[in-house]
Amino acid sequence: MANTIHVDVVSAEEQIYGGPAEFITVPGETGELGIYPRHIPLITRIRPGALRIKVPGQAEEEFVFVAGGILEVQPHTVTVLADTAIRGHDLDEAKAAEAKKMAEEKVEKSESDIDYAHARAELAVAVAELAAIAKYRNKR
Repeated sequence: MANTIHVDVVSAEEQIYGGPAEFITVPGETGELGIYPRHIPLITRIRPGALRIKVPGQAEEEFVFVAGGILEVQPHTVTVLADTAIRGHDLDEAKAAEAKKMAEEKVEKSESDIDYAHARAELAVAVAELAAIAKYRNKR
């Protein structure tokens, strides 16, 4: 498998994926990043969104929602250190919609700049998770 790259996707709770990939797409801060084998070294922050991994010999891509984190790319290894990571099949639309509703309420009721910023960050994660769920459904 000379045309693959090793990918590790981990969160604070567990390793979500570890193995070979033909490519991986990651929601970078300035846009979606496509990483292929022998990519130049890179370290960047990632934003909440959908991470896709093309596994060799598998028709469907592995789909993971990440709520932000750090991406490190080396020529033969990609490491995603996610704040939170959820496998596509484990995403819960009702839970994400409730989180969005609660975050919107916090934004409206925030009394300080810090509360507002925290509530906006929670809202951004909930909106990104709902978008990832919609994207996951369309891929299946």
